[in-house]
Amino acid sequence: MASLYDCSVNAELLTGMRLARGAIGRGELVVIPTDTVYGIAADAFSPDAVQRLLDAKGRGRQSPPPVLIPGIPTLDALAESVPDEVRALVDVFWPGGLTVILKARTSLVWDLGETRGTVALRMPANEFALELLSETGPLAVSSANLTGQPAAATATEAHDALGDSVEVYLDGGRVGESHAGAPDPGSTIVDATALDQPGGKLRIVRHGVISDEAIHGIVGADRCE
Repeated sequence: MASLYDCSVNAELLTGMRLARGAIGRGELVVIPTDTVYGIAADAFSPDAVQRLLDAKGRGRQSPPPVLIPGIPTLDALAESVPDEVRALVDVFWPGGLTVILKARTSLVWDLGETRGTVALRMPANEFALELLSETGPLAVSSANLTGQPAAATATEAHDALGDSVEVYLDGGRVGESHAGAPDPGSTIVDATALDQPGGKLRIVRHGVISDEAIHGIVGADRCE
């Protein structure tokens, strides 16, 4: 039976983190808080674990999960190349609500689904997520809800949606609300795979917590589609 651990209680935090690390190591699923929504996490380098994540959400391989990472050095380790525009963006917006799609290193042995050789990377601004990531390494993470349902803003909402398909739930309190109390729109997703081509531009795939104007202010509107 799945267990939920309150990260605001030190003893539960220590136990929850230990059990979460063990679950990830066994290829099981863990729910973690992020700065935008609760996420369902799996070892990014375990194809079976990633498939378990997709199955839990009711999602197909045509919708591969993003990968959360603990820092910029991991960005360089997972991406084939990192354009200057992307370095400028992550310098400002990481950790935070920016997901960057890049070409994945061809040497990586993983299977996230139908990625067409790309990977979507983000460093979340949540202390509990970053602590776990620092110990497990990159995690495939998708919103902790069934496909087509609202994203979970609490660990309880995630548990109600996913139940015992998840081994450990880390409860970091309510996440992802805007200053007005409205649901967080999620991370802004940009596709940077064309930037290494002549005339290639950055494409904003999903409009989220970081505005288009903020993106343009860093890389220049003329470098964006």
